[in-house]
Amino acid sequence: MCAGGTARLVLSNGGDAPLELTVEPWAEIHSILPKQSCVVVTHSPAGGGSWPGTSRAHEPFEVDHRPDSVTVWANGNCFHLSDAEGNAIYALDGECPVQGRPAS
Repeated sequence: MCAGGTARLVLSNGGDAPLELTVEPWAEIHSILPKQSCVVVTHSPAGGGSWPGTSRAHEPFEVDHRPDSVTVWANGNCFHLSDAEGNAIYALDGECPVQGRPAS
């Protein structure tokens, strides 16, 4: 597991069209299908629970929503996506302490 903290952000698409999800600062673009949810998970290496890159140390995410897209700034040292049941959708790279290698 991770020595720091873990944060999860659930995103749901209640619309009728795919919702574009961009995860920053990695510029990773994914799609949330209609009537589906995904979870953005990030990990902080800091034992005190602070999150690098955020304007407030206690906030692991910043979110910007537009009608057809959402941008999530995951302020940990990595991120991965899972579905609502916790099944891996995508991991950025082998540096993510929980997920390991990207899902195919």
